[in-house]
Amino acid sequence: MAVRITDVTLEHHREALGIGETKPRISWRFAGVTADWVQSSYEVEIENPETPHLPIEKFSVSSSESSLVPWPGKPLDSRASRILRVRALSEEHGETPWSDYVHVEAGILSPEDWKCSLIQCDSRANLTQPHAPVVFRYEFDISTIVHKARLFISAHGIYEAEINGQRVGDQVLAPGWTPYEYELSYQTFDVTFHLKQGRNAIAAHVGEGWYCGRLGFGGGARNIWGDTLGLLAQIVVTDNEGNETVIVTDDQWQFTTDATIQGEIYDGESYDARLEQDWSSVGISTEGYKQVHTAQFDTNLLRPFDGPPVRAIQEISPVALIKSPSGKRILDFGQNLVGWLRIRVKGKSGHVIRLQHVEVLEFGECAIEPLRTAKAQDTVILSDSELEWQPKFTFHGFRYVQVDDWPTPISDNELSSFVAVVIHTDMERTGWFDCSDDMLNKLHENVVWSMRGNFVSIPTDCPQRDERLGWSGDLQAFAPTATFLYNCHGMLKSWFRGAATEQIRDLDGAFPLISPNVWRITRMPPIRAAIWGDCSVLVPWEMYTSSGDSVILGDLYDSMKDWVQRGVKRDERGLWDPSNHQLGDWLDPLAPLEDPGNSVTDPVFVANAFLIHTTDTLVEICRALSTTAPEGSQKHETLLAEFGSFQAEATKLREAFASEYITPSGRVLSDSQTAIAIAIHFSLIPTVEQEKVAAARLNTIIRQNARFKIATGFAGTPVIGHALSKVHQYQLFYRMLLHKKPPSWLYPVTMGATTIWERWTSMEPDNTVAKGNMTSFNHYALGAVADWMHKFIGGLHPLQPGWKRFAVSPVPGGTLTHATVSHLSPYGLATSKWHIENAIFCLRVTVPPNTTAEIKLPGRADPFVVGSGVHDYSEPYGAPPWPPLPIYAPFMPHEDDEP
Repeated sequence: MAVRITDVTLEHHREALGIGETKPRISWRFAGVTADWVQSSYEVEIENPETPHLPIEKFSVSSSESSLVPWPGKPLDSRASRILRVRALSEEHGETPWSDYVHVEAGILSPEDWKCSLIQCDSRANLTQPHAPVVFRYEFDISTIVHKARLFISAHGIYEAEINGQRVGDQVLAPGWTPYEYELSYQTFDVTFHLKQGRNAIAAHVGEGWYCGRLGFGGGARNIWGDTLGLLAQIVVTDNEGNETVIVTDDQWQFTTDATIQGEIYDGESYDARLEQDWSSVGISTEGYKQVHTAQFDTNLLRPFDGPPVRAIQEISPVALIKSPSGKRILDFGQNLVGWLRIRVKGKSGHVIRLQHVEVLEFGECAIEPLRTAKAQDTVILSDSELEWQPKFTFHGFRYVQVDDWPTPISDNELSSFVAVVIHTDMERTGWFDCSDDMLNKLHENVVWSMRGNFVSIPTDCPQRDERLGWSGDLQAFAPTATFLYNCHGMLKSWFRGAATEQIRDLDGAFPLISPNVWRITRMPPIRAAIWGDCSVLVPWEMYTSSGDSVILGDLYDSMKDWVQRGVKRDERGLWDPSNHQLGDWLDPLAPLEDPGNSVTDPVFVANAFLIHTTDTLVEICRALSTTAPEGSQKHETLLAEFGSFQAEATKLREAFASEYITPSGRVLSDSQTAIAIAIHFSLIPTVEQEKVAAARLNTIIRQNARFKIATGFAGTPVIGHALSKVHQYQLFYRMLLHKKPPSWLYPVTMGATTIWERWTSMEPDNTVAKGNMTSFNHYALGAVADWMHKFIGGLHPLQPGWKRFAVSPVPGGTLTHATVSHLSPYGLATSKWHIENAIFCLRVTVPPNTTAEIKLPGRADPFVVGSGVHDYSEPYGAPPWPPLPIYAPFMPHEDDEP
């Protein structure tokens, strides 16, 4: 198939309406399997849709780059739009067809261009109670024909807008969650076809959301960023002559309450259909409405979100209706998901329905204890009319919904009245895995579902209990997996900008454990914790590795330096001060239930190992950034000096670490799976012979002490497979990966899990939910093992940032007979597909145009490089011994039924 251009994007936006960049970089992917296709140049045509009579701007660039290439035209002004298309040329194969046209339009780029005021409802007298949602409303006239119209809008709270009775856009939970004292995202909507010449009405329904709703565990706090719901909106209408009319929020707007009487993130939503009214059509009665208040607002805080919005992505019907032992009616959707329930119902006026959302059942009843203080319950009061309803101002993590007081007995025939709506940030899927083992496939599917459920505006730890916070340590563990599975660059860019601002302005260099910082209201002193703080360096590096976008490194470089220079509390050797409390190998399965940080691995050991790894990574970041600075410039010289400084620091720290923790013979003094795995993976063991001793000890611990069960937490879980692979003990890790007894990755699968659990044994084999106050059934951190599955089972990973050059080096093992791993890279779809049949290993590799792959077959010592196209290989294959055996005393009888 001939090569053609697909997926032209601007920056990291799939939808480039209302972006914040004046010179957005352009990227495109390729489709087609032409052998050895290499781009030599490209052409870009840019047209202003508002001035079609002017000549099209044409640019021809001699370059092999097709990802994030510079904007060739004039910078975009506020609200300026362009359409463009791209064509690529290969010296050997000729030119591609022109791409489809794509549209790009800037948002409001200057604070002075905002003409609206922040309008607010009345403040609550009792600030210990939730805020009732309100409707802000305004009617206005348009005297001309509407040629083009844009709505720029944000809120203090969560909003949903309507114009003339029509909902605006399909986003949910807008404007999203940011540190509101430093940044408030706004959205841009094309409302050309919502408006008409003559009289119009706009209204926005605003609930408390993250802005002033209850957040945090242990009871949490309300009104963290403010205590009054508010709205900012600006409509710009352009007529056929180019004249503009601007409609803004000001003191002429009105507000009222409506049928949604409560909407809380944790506790759920309450709706009274008897109070339902039209609030966005022209000419309705506004009796009972009040005039809004205007408030001071710094428009410098407004900026477009860098990633896609949260949307309703999928709908799932119930798979079963369960009658609990106590007689309750419970819907089973067959999948632990994040979102809400949409219902269709008719009953008597005043009848009350309650919907209780839970992730699991315990002995046939809804397990609400893991929710802690979150009620996760929606309440609907009926009128006499038929009702179709879903919430706007809450979301739940659930598989099961207990339906109390449905107006008629629920039967299997009525299940069509219930639909689960799945929401998450609308990221592009980029990674896939499939193999011959159905349980591994299910494990990988569970990882994907946990990422979807916890990437809702920001990366969170869990989606169901009184937490749902942006924990940096969880993200650090999961980032390599996340960036493979989805293009989450834009979303993470926004999150990091907020977290870095909090770090530098509020936390004395300590990168926040959680961001946005819900502890700001309590004035909690900065918490300096390795792994969580190291997120500031390690995750941007993963983002760069996956995207090739060095801008994220430059944007966050001050934050990275601030973490290692001010954030880390050090001793006289430069290592962590041992008196500084560390969270360590959090959720090690051997840690006490109520003390998850009290792991078997020395937490100071873990902290120092990560400090060295972070410093090593900073060295590479300096190297990468120095290549983007003009040689001889002040920036270039500074980066080279800092490169040398961090390199010397890493060497000094490595020597101090080895002196403290590595014996001359090679024993690692914190004798655990996590400690040895980290020491191997981060190259902290000085000599090859010492590393052999450490590897042998790790082998013994796994086979004798653990009997192939996992014994790692947040620190060790992402790296143990990589460490064993580094010392060529692939089959040993396959045995761990395929183990089914608790604690293991497949144990939850045997228990019917459809997402990754917070704890290795969140549920016991007898279906008892683990006791204590930390038992989530949707936590992605322990799913970090998917990174190993991609890189070793599939053998697929980048060798050059952005996948311009990538590796295909699969390592078959265990009982697997085939596997396929694919990644939609910035250049196109890369695939590694292998199978074993009759002792022959067969590999098919798909290499996108304009890239190369370094292939290493299991039976060959040296890799070789190929260009684009589809490549097939086969060779004799001798399977390694299987399975690795446990170590028992020879006189001890034992049973070992795995594998």
